[in-house]
Amino acid sequence: MLPRAVVGQARALRMEWTKLRTVPGTAWSLVALAGCTLSVGVLALWTLDAGQCGQACDVDTAKLSLTGVYLGQIAVVALAVTAVTSEYETLMVRTTLAASPRRGRLLAAKAAVVGAVVLGVALATVLGALLASRFLLPHAGFDAASGFPPPSLADAATRRAFLGTALYFGLVALLGVGAGAALRHTAGAVVAVLGLLYVAPILAQYVTDPEWREWLAKATPMTAGLSIQATRHLDALAIGPWPGLGVLAAYAGGALVLGAAVMLLRDAG
Repeated sequence: MLPRAVVGQARALRMEWTKLRTVPGTAWSLVALAGCTLSVGVLALWTLDAGQCGQACDVDTAKLSLTGVYLGQIAVVALAVTAVTSEYETLMVRTTLAASPRRGRLLAAKAAVVGAVVLGVALATVLGALLASRFLLPHAGFDAASGFPPPSLADAATRRAFLGTALYFGLVALLGVGAGAALRHTAGAVVAVLGLLYVAPILAQYVTDPEWREWLAKATPMTAGLSIQATRHLDALAIGPWPGLGVLAAYAGGALVLGAAVMLLRDAG
Protein backbone atom coordinates (compact mmCIF):
# COMPACT_ATOMS: atom_id res chain seq x y z
CA MET A 1 0.00 0.00 0.00
CA LEU A 2 1.09 3.56 -0.67
CA PRO A 3 2.02 5.74 2.33
CA ARG A 4 -0.81 7.86 3.68
CA ALA A 5 1.06 11.09 2.86
CA VAL A 6 1.39 10.04 -0.80
CA VAL A 7 -2.30 9.18 -1.01
CA GLY A 8 -3.24 12.49 0.61
CA GLN A 9 -1.06 14.46 -1.80
CA ALA A 10 -2.53 12.60 -4.78
CA ARG A 11 -6.04 13.45 -3.60
CA ALA A 12 -5.09 17.10 -3.14
CA LEU A 13 -3.63 17.21 -6.65
CA ARG A 14 -6.75 15.65 -8.14
CA MET A 15 -8.97 18.09 -6.24
CA GLU A 16 -6.97 21.11 -7.38
CA TRP A 17 -6.92 19.88 -10.98
CA THR A 18 -10.70 19.43 -10.92
CA LYS A 19 -11.23 22.94 -9.57
CA LEU A 20 -8.84 24.57 -12.03
CA ARG A 21 -10.20 22.90 -15.16
CA THR A 22 -13.85 23.53 -14.28
CA VAL A 23 -13.44 27.29 -13.79
CA PRO A 24 -14.32 29.11 -17.07
CA GLY A 25 -11.69 31.78 -16.49
CA THR A 26 -8.91 29.20 -16.69
CA ALA A 27 -9.44 28.51 -20.38
CA TRP A 28 -9.68 32.21 -21.22
CA SER A 29 -6.48 32.98 -19.32
CA LEU A 30 -4.60 30.25 -21.12
CA VAL A 31 -5.92 31.43 -24.48
CA ALA A 32 -4.82 34.96 -23.58
CA LEU A 33 -1.38 33.66 -22.62
CA ALA A 34 -0.90 31.94 -25.97
CA GLY A 35 -2.69 34.57 -28.07
CA CYS A 36 -0.91 37.62 -26.64
CA THR A 37 2.51 36.01 -26.70
CA LEU A 38 2.18 34.79 -30.27
CA SER A 39 0.45 37.85 -31.72
CA VAL A 40 2.98 40.35 -30.33
CA GLY A 41 5.86 38.15 -31.43
CA VAL A 42 4.43 37.76 -34.93
CA LEU A 43 3.88 41.52 -35.17
CA ALA A 44 7.50 42.17 -34.17
CA LEU A 45 8.74 39.72 -36.79
CA TRP A 46 6.35 41.02 -39.46
CA THR A 47 7.67 44.58 -39.17
CA LEU A 48 11.31 43.48 -39.38
CA ASP A 49 13.20 44.13 -42.62
CA ALA A 50 16.84 43.14 -43.02
CA GLY A 51 17.16 45.41 -46.06
CA GLN A 52 16.56 48.51 -43.95
CA CYS A 53 19.50 47.90 -41.63
CA GLY A 54 21.93 46.34 -44.10
CA GLN A 55 25.31 45.27 -42.77
CA ALA A 56 24.66 47.08 -39.49
CA CYS A 57 21.75 44.78 -38.70
CA ASP A 58 22.40 42.92 -35.46
CA VAL A 59 19.08 41.54 -34.29
CA ASP A 60 18.61 38.74 -31.77
CA THR A 61 15.84 37.10 -33.79
CA ALA A 62 15.11 34.42 -31.18
CA LYS A 63 14.56 37.03 -28.48
CA LEU A 64 12.52 39.18 -30.85
CA SER A 65 10.13 36.33 -31.63
CA LEU A 66 9.49 35.97 -27.89
CA THR A 67 8.67 39.66 -27.31
CA GLY A 68 5.07 38.75 -26.53
CA VAL A 69 6.14 37.40 -23.14
CA TYR A 70 5.90 40.95 -21.78
CA LEU A 71 2.14 40.91 -22.44
CA GLY A 72 1.37 37.20 -22.10
CA GLN A 73 2.62 37.03 -18.51
CA ILE A 74 -0.24 39.27 -17.40
CA ALA A 75 -2.66 36.42 -18.16
CA VAL A 76 -0.44 34.04 -16.19
CA VAL A 77 -0.49 36.31 -13.14
CA ALA A 78 -4.28 36.67 -13.32
CA LEU A 79 -4.76 32.90 -13.58
CA ALA A 80 -2.35 32.03 -10.79
CA VAL A 81 -3.61 34.64 -8.34
CA THR A 82 -7.32 33.93 -8.85
CA ALA A 83 -6.72 30.19 -8.50
CA VAL A 84 -6.00 30.98 -4.84
CA THR A 85 -7.87 34.16 -3.98
CA SER A 86 -11.21 33.20 -5.51
CA GLU A 87 -11.65 30.55 -2.81
CA TYR A 88 -10.95 33.04 -0.04
CA GLU A 89 -13.24 35.71 -1.43
CA THR A 90 -16.15 33.24 -1.72
CA LEU A 91 -15.17 31.43 1.53
CA MET A 92 -15.09 28.16 -0.42
CA VAL A 93 -11.66 27.67 1.10
CA ARG A 94 -13.40 26.38 4.24
CA THR A 95 -14.89 23.53 2.22
CA THR A 96 -11.53 22.87 0.61
CA LEU A 97 -9.78 22.70 3.99
CA ALA A 98 -12.48 20.41 5.34
CA ALA A 99 -11.69 18.00 2.49
CA SER A 100 -7.90 18.51 2.73
CA PRO A 101 -6.98 19.96 6.15
CA ARG A 102 -3.20 19.89 5.60
CA ARG A 103 -2.67 23.48 4.47
CA GLY A 104 0.91 23.09 3.34
CA ARG A 105 -0.05 20.08 1.25
CA LEU A 106 -2.95 22.01 -0.22
CA LEU A 107 -0.80 24.95 -1.31
CA ALA A 108 1.83 22.60 -2.75
CA ALA A 109 -0.86 20.83 -4.78
CA LYS A 110 -2.30 24.11 -6.04
CA ALA A 111 1.15 25.40 -7.02
CA ALA A 112 2.00 22.13 -8.78
CA VAL A 113 -1.24 22.06 -10.77
CA VAL A 114 -1.20 25.73 -11.78
CA GLY A 115 2.51 25.60 -12.59
CA ALA A 116 2.19 22.43 -14.66
CA VAL A 117 -0.78 23.73 -16.67
CA VAL A 118 0.93 27.06 -17.40
CA LEU A 119 4.18 25.31 -18.29
CA GLY A 120 2.41 22.98 -20.72
CA VAL A 121 0.64 25.83 -22.52
CA ALA A 122 3.84 27.90 -22.47
CA LEU A 123 5.81 25.10 -24.15
CA ALA A 124 3.23 24.93 -26.94
CA THR A 125 3.27 28.72 -27.22
CA VAL A 126 7.05 29.08 -27.55
CA LEU A 127 7.01 26.29 -30.13
CA GLY A 128 4.47 28.33 -32.07
CA ALA A 129 6.72 31.38 -31.77
CA LEU A 130 9.62 29.34 -33.12
CA LEU A 131 7.59 28.13 -36.09
CA ALA A 132 6.40 31.69 -36.78
CA SER A 133 9.97 32.96 -36.78
CA ARG A 134 11.11 30.27 -39.18
CA PHE A 135 8.29 31.18 -41.56
CA LEU A 136 8.43 34.98 -41.35
CA LEU A 137 12.13 35.77 -41.03
CA PRO A 138 13.20 34.41 -44.45
CA HIS A 139 10.63 36.72 -46.05
CA ALA A 140 12.24 39.64 -44.18
CA GLY A 141 15.66 38.78 -45.56
CA PHE A 142 16.94 36.89 -42.53
CA ASP A 143 18.35 33.64 -43.86
CA ALA A 144 21.61 31.70 -43.92
CA ALA A 145 22.96 33.86 -46.74
CA SER A 146 22.46 37.07 -44.73
CA GLY A 147 24.33 35.69 -41.74
CA PHE A 148 21.21 35.82 -39.58
CA PRO A 149 19.39 32.52 -40.09
CA PRO A 150 16.01 31.96 -38.38
CA PRO A 151 16.18 30.41 -34.90
CA SER A 152 16.65 26.65 -34.82
CA LEU A 153 16.47 24.17 -31.96
CA ALA A 154 19.68 22.67 -33.30
CA ASP A 155 21.43 25.66 -31.75
CA ALA A 156 22.04 25.35 -27.99
CA ALA A 157 21.49 29.06 -27.29
CA THR A 158 18.18 29.00 -29.15
CA ARG A 159 17.00 25.92 -27.24
CA ARG A 160 17.89 27.67 -23.99
CA ALA A 161 16.01 30.82 -25.03
CA PHE A 162 12.78 29.07 -26.01
CA LEU A 163 12.68 26.40 -23.28
CA GLY A 164 13.84 28.95 -20.72
CA THR A 165 10.98 31.24 -21.69
CA ALA A 166 8.51 28.43 -20.95
CA LEU A 167 10.18 27.99 -17.54
CA TYR A 168 9.89 31.75 -17.04
CA PHE A 169 6.12 31.52 -17.48
CA GLY A 170 5.96 28.63 -15.01
CA LEU A 171 7.92 30.57 -12.39
CA VAL A 172 5.69 33.62 -12.84
CA ALA A 173 2.73 31.32 -12.18
CA LEU A 174 4.32 30.11 -8.92
CA LEU A 175 5.00 33.73 -7.95
CA GLY A 176 1.32 34.49 -8.49
CA VAL A 177 0.17 31.49 -6.43
CA GLY A 178 2.43 32.53 -3.55
CA ALA A 179 1.26 36.15 -3.68
CA GLY A 180 -2.38 35.07 -3.80
CA ALA A 181 -1.95 32.85 -0.74
CA ALA A 182 -0.14 35.60 1.16
CA LEU A 183 -2.50 38.50 0.34
CA ARG A 184 -5.83 36.62 -0.15
CA HIS A 185 -7.19 39.47 -2.25
CA THR A 186 -7.33 39.26 -6.05
CA ALA A 187 -6.79 42.90 -6.94
CA GLY A 188 -4.12 43.42 -4.30
CA ALA A 189 -2.16 40.32 -5.26
CA VAL A 190 -2.36 41.02 -9.01
CA VAL A 191 -1.22 44.63 -8.51
CA ALA A 192 1.61 43.49 -6.23
CA VAL A 193 2.94 40.93 -8.69
CA LEU A 194 2.57 43.14 -11.76
CA GLY A 195 4.18 46.00 -9.88
CA LEU A 196 7.13 43.78 -9.00
CA LEU A 197 7.46 42.66 -12.61
CA TYR A 198 6.87 45.94 -14.46
CA VAL A 199 7.31 48.90 -12.14
CA ALA A 200 10.64 47.87 -10.62
CA PRO A 201 12.47 47.83 -14.02
CA ILE A 202 10.96 51.21 -14.91
CA LEU A 203 12.11 52.77 -11.65
CA ALA A 204 15.56 51.28 -12.17
CA GLN A 205 15.92 53.34 -15.36
CA TYR A 206 15.79 56.53 -13.29
CA VAL A 207 18.71 55.49 -11.10
CA THR A 208 21.68 57.59 -12.19
CA ASP A 209 24.42 55.60 -10.52
CA PRO A 210 25.53 52.92 -13.04
CA GLU A 211 26.54 50.45 -10.35
CA TRP A 212 23.15 50.67 -8.63
CA ARG A 213 21.38 50.46 -11.99
CA GLU A 214 23.28 47.29 -12.83
CA TRP A 215 22.52 45.83 -9.40
CA LEU A 216 18.81 46.54 -9.83
CA ALA A 217 18.88 44.90 -13.26
CA LYS A 218 20.29 41.80 -11.58
CA ALA A 219 17.76 41.91 -8.74
CA THR A 220 14.46 42.68 -10.48
CA PRO A 221 12.64 39.46 -11.41
CA MET A 222 11.50 40.33 -14.94
CA THR A 223 14.73 41.93 -16.11
CA ALA A 224 16.84 39.15 -14.64
CA GLY A 225 14.48 36.36 -15.65
CA LEU A 226 14.14 37.42 -19.27
CA SER A 227 17.90 37.37 -19.74
CA ILE A 228 17.23 33.70 -20.50
CA GLN A 229 15.98 34.82 -23.94
CA ALA A 230 19.26 36.34 -25.12
CA THR A 231 21.22 34.41 -27.73
CA ARG A 232 23.61 37.19 -28.79
CA HIS A 233 25.96 39.55 -26.92
CA LEU A 234 25.67 37.66 -23.64
CA ASP A 235 28.64 39.58 -22.27
CA ALA A 236 26.53 42.76 -22.36
CA LEU A 237 23.89 41.31 -20.01
CA ALA A 238 23.76 42.49 -16.41
CA ILE A 239 23.32 38.87 -15.35
CA GLY A 240 23.73 35.57 -17.17
CA PRO A 241 20.73 33.70 -18.61
CA TRP A 242 20.49 30.86 -16.07
CA PRO A 243 21.48 32.94 -13.01
CA GLY A 244 18.87 35.48 -14.13
CA LEU A 245 16.19 32.82 -14.24
CA GLY A 246 17.43 31.73 -10.82
CA VAL A 247 16.63 35.21 -9.48
CA LEU A 248 13.03 34.81 -10.60
CA ALA A 249 12.96 31.32 -9.07
CA ALA A 250 14.10 32.83 -5.76
CA TYR A 251 11.25 35.35 -5.86
CA ALA A 252 8.75 32.57 -6.65
CA GLY A 253 10.11 30.39 -3.85
CA GLY A 254 10.01 33.27 -1.38
CA ALA A 255 6.41 34.07 -2.31
CA LEU A 256 5.37 30.44 -1.81
CA VAL A 257 7.09 30.28 1.57
CA LEU A 258 5.36 33.50 2.63
CA GLY A 259 2.03 32.21 1.34
CA ALA A 260 2.45 28.93 3.20
CA ALA A 261 3.27 30.80 6.42
CA VAL A 262 0.15 32.95 6.10
CA MET A 263 -2.02 29.88 5.41
CA LEU A 264 -0.64 28.10 8.47
CA LEU A 265 -0.81 31.05 10.87
CA ARG A 266 -4.04 32.79 9.86
CA ASP A 267 -7.63 31.62 10.03
CA ALA A 268 -9.11 30.49 6.71
CA GLY A 269 -11.87 33.09 6.89
